[in-house]
Amino acid sequence: MTLLRSHVSGSWHTASDEGTPLRDAVTGEEVARISSTGVDMAAALDYGRRVGGPALRELTFHQRAALLKALASHLREHREELYALSARTGATLGDSKFDVDGGIGVLFAYSSKGKRELPNDTVYVEGDVEPLGKGGTFLAQHIATPLRGVAVQINAFNFPVWGPLEKFAPAFLAGVPSLVKPASQTAYLTEKLVELIIDSGLLPDGSLQFVCGSAGDLLDHVTGQDLVSFTGSASTAQKLRAHPAIVRNSVRFNAEADSLNCSILGPDANPGTPEFDLYVKQLVTEMTVKAGQKCTAIRRAFVPAELLDDVAEAVSARLAKVVVGNPSSEGVRMGALASLEQREEVRRSLKALQAAGSIVFGDPERVEVTGADAERGAFISPILLKGDPERAEPHEVEAFGPVSTLLPYTSVEQVIGYAARGEGSLAGSIVTGDTEFAREIVLGVAPWHGRLLVLDTDDAKESTGHGSPMPQLVHGGPGRAGGGEEMGGIRGVLHHMQRTAVQASPRVLSAVTGRWVVGAPRAEGVHPFRKSLAELKIGDSVVAGPRQVTKADVDHFAEFTGDTFYAHTDPEAAAANPLFGGIVAHGYLVVSFAAGLFVSPEPGPVLANYGLENLRFLTPVKPGDELTVTLTCKQITPRENADYGEVRWDADVTNATGDSVAKYDVLTLVSKEDS
Repeated sequence: MTLLRSHVSGSWHTASDEGTPLRDAVTGEEVARISSTGVDMAAALDYGRRVGGPALRELTFHQRAALLKALASHLREHREELYALSARTGATLGDSKFDVDGGIGVLFAYSSKGKRELPNDTVYVEGDVEPLGKGGTFLAQHIATPLRGVAVQINAFNFPVWGPLEKFAPAFLAGVPSLVKPASQTAYLTEKLVELIIDSGLLPDGSLQFVCGSAGDLLDHVTGQDLVSFTGSASTAQKLRAHPAIVRNSVRFNAEADSLNCSILGPDANPGTPEFDLYVKQLVTEMTVKAGQKCTAIRRAFVPAELLDDVAEAVSARLAKVVVGNPSSEGVRMGALASLEQREEVRRSLKALQAAGSIVFGDPERVEVTGADAERGAFISPILLKGDPERAEPHEVEAFGPVSTLLPYTSVEQVIGYAARGEGSLAGSIVTGDTEFAREIVLGVAPWHGRLLVLDTDDAKESTGHGSPMPQLVHGGPGRAGGGEEMGGIRGVLHHMQRTAVQASPRVLSAVTGRWVVGAPRAEGVHPFRKSLAELKIGDSVVAGPRQVTKADVDHFAEFTGDTFYAHTDPEAAAANPLFGGIVAHGYLVVSFAAGLFVSPEPGPVLANYGLENLRFLTPVKPGDELTVTLTCKQITPRENADYGEVRWDADVTNATGDSVAKYDVLTLVSKEDS
């Protein structure tokens, strides 16, 4: 007998009782037993807060991102072990890759985003500085810092690898430790995942804990600094959301629940068109991948009334080719449901759906199975129904398996109304070649959806599909779908952080954020381009100029660049321009002159100028004006595992009267040490 273990308070824990048996979804054989008896939930949370949190907060975003990348690479080397166990959940190799490779891909994606979009720092600065007084001495800035608690992550059975990793990655990148609680049916696969992670030795102690079995009194001990993220049924989400400790402590609670996702076929997509074929293929894929056990699968397939029979015939023909059976058998395209109990739940839901329609393909009680026993394993046939969209059942009952219902519509307004009757969905799709139809549907159904895919011949080859959440995009939805958001790129990271408005003087605000702000002290002396990253400080500055702009300069720039816009070359037309009232210098001439003024030409620590950002031309420059530029070190970002870093400079170009004519950020790469 194999008893699954938990990993809490820095060590593995094996329950003292025999546990509950978990069975192979294909053969019915016992795989392992599960129990969390003896786990001190309060101590586990305390360990995460006391050990895991401080260790993570010592690391910068970039250092955490590097660890995520290393972890992803480590897990990729052990995929075969995960695939082998995944097959016991009823998953085909394709299903397993969807789960395992998808989860690893989330780690890689968050590693990349952390390096590209977050600072190499422990504090995140959000938005622009807000001036609060006329004199510029009282400012405000929003910052985000990691919560000082634990991210409790309660996962569903259908994605035992991808589910934990997509919650863990943004929490880890934010600097918040995780406690993972998997669903029992497939917990043996999540236990293997956690074992691989812990044994890698890559993560700080306490940054990942794992409770295998009942959650017991876990939620009794959460505080206002903890977070709870749940994936599962809407009814369970409702119960957890109302837990006294969650309510009392205003614990951040995120739910991603089952939903009646829809796909809408456009009226232009007649049989024989590419869009018709795309719709049929996508629907069959969503019904059969993971045996339809996806919270994003298509449950309601809306089609123009006149195309209902055509779609039913085409989908049935493709479903007839789907081989159901043991994932290890050749040719099998759809495996088993996660458990016999899950099969019975699907059958019960189907009876409710049949009250509002009829089955046009499949038999919920019988299925031909390859390489396995149809009754010992949790096998069921793909089921396609035709339903009445005016009835409540198709919009309220979800059969969490390979089940979808075709529903006819006759107008744009009608199908938008039908889609809304699902009362909130994770994902929807529109398959059409008509951009106007696509626009109407997207804008009409968006309030009820977390994500929408518009599929056509332009994007079909690269599309990741209706049911594939992407780490760059929000995963969640309103209403029935749980009302939450997961992933969404950096949005998911910020969910684990506290946003705080800091009001202070420029000097203090610069010290808090690690970024120079206007009004903070500047330090002039050695030209800052002569300083390595080790020597450079926020506020280091150079003032250069003045340089007069002549008519000859403007004429030469126009001829040399080919930019002969009338405001630079035609005195009469320029005089008639209400913004200029005469010849003005090119904006890029101003920027070029500014660079010539502040540059330090000799070889030194500055390796390259790699861009300008936030460029604005504020005051026209006319021949005879004199330009002065003030360049100030604004932000320093060392790169991990490189001998250079990025420096952001504030550039302010002013005229003889002190008015700013251009403002922008200059981005450079600078050596960490003098060569």
